[in-house]
Amino acid sequence: MELIAESYDKGIDYGRRGISLYDDLPEYITNNPDYIIYKKTTESIEPSVYSGYKEIREYLSPTTNMKFIDLGCCLNLMFNGYDQWASTYHGVDISSKTIELLNEFSTNNKLHIGALICGSIHETPFDANYFDIGACIGVLEYYKKDFVEKALIEAHRIIKPGGKLVLDIPNIVSPACRGMILLEEHAGRTDQFDMLPLDFENMLCNYFEIEKVEKANAWAMFQYFLSCKK
Repeated sequence: MELIAESYDKGIDYGRRGISLYDDLPEYITNNPDYIIYKKTTESIEPSVYSGYKEIREYLSPTTNMKFIDLGCCLNLMFNGYDQWASTYHGVDISSKTIELLNEFSTNNKLHIGALICGSIHETPFDANYFDIGACIGVLEYYKKDFVEKALIEAHRIIKPGGKLVLDIPNIVSPACRGMILLEEHAGRTDQFDMLPLDFENMLCNYFEIEKVEKANAWAMFQYFLSCKK
């Protein structure tokens, strides 16, 4: 977990200087057939489409009376339109630099938001049944089964009965996913997710009703649209 935080902190520092962790990729990545498939697919699709953010908004249907939790928030508030949602935004991320930048962005843009917490998604400071809606996108791939279940238990605890959650997991049998994993490892973030979709769904069903499943992020991920059952 510390290595992931360090990687994202580094990414923020580089970003402030206009440098991307994905610049000047080594040949072992650029010549890899899986990376070539991933790159070709992502270049042919608009980012908002392959990441599924339009579908996330449509499913969660945020309104002014809703509290929204973004688990493993990264910079979604800045780049994925969450700052335009009517719901009250709350974010949790293990990268202190990420939270620092989000606070700057919120202040500079005079956004009315809830809490921005530097911490782990499996232990949050929020009360039970606090949130109406939530998302956990591009996060669970960094963790193995035991931690993933802890994260699901925490999401289940803080989301209201019947509340909606969208999350994703890597499609580990997909060449596009393997290409994405190469990029993540190069950035210092090793994917550790070790479950096939059926295994994950068997775990997931202990806490949430699966209402819909879609492929996302150039078919490297499976995206789940869920209702919290209690």
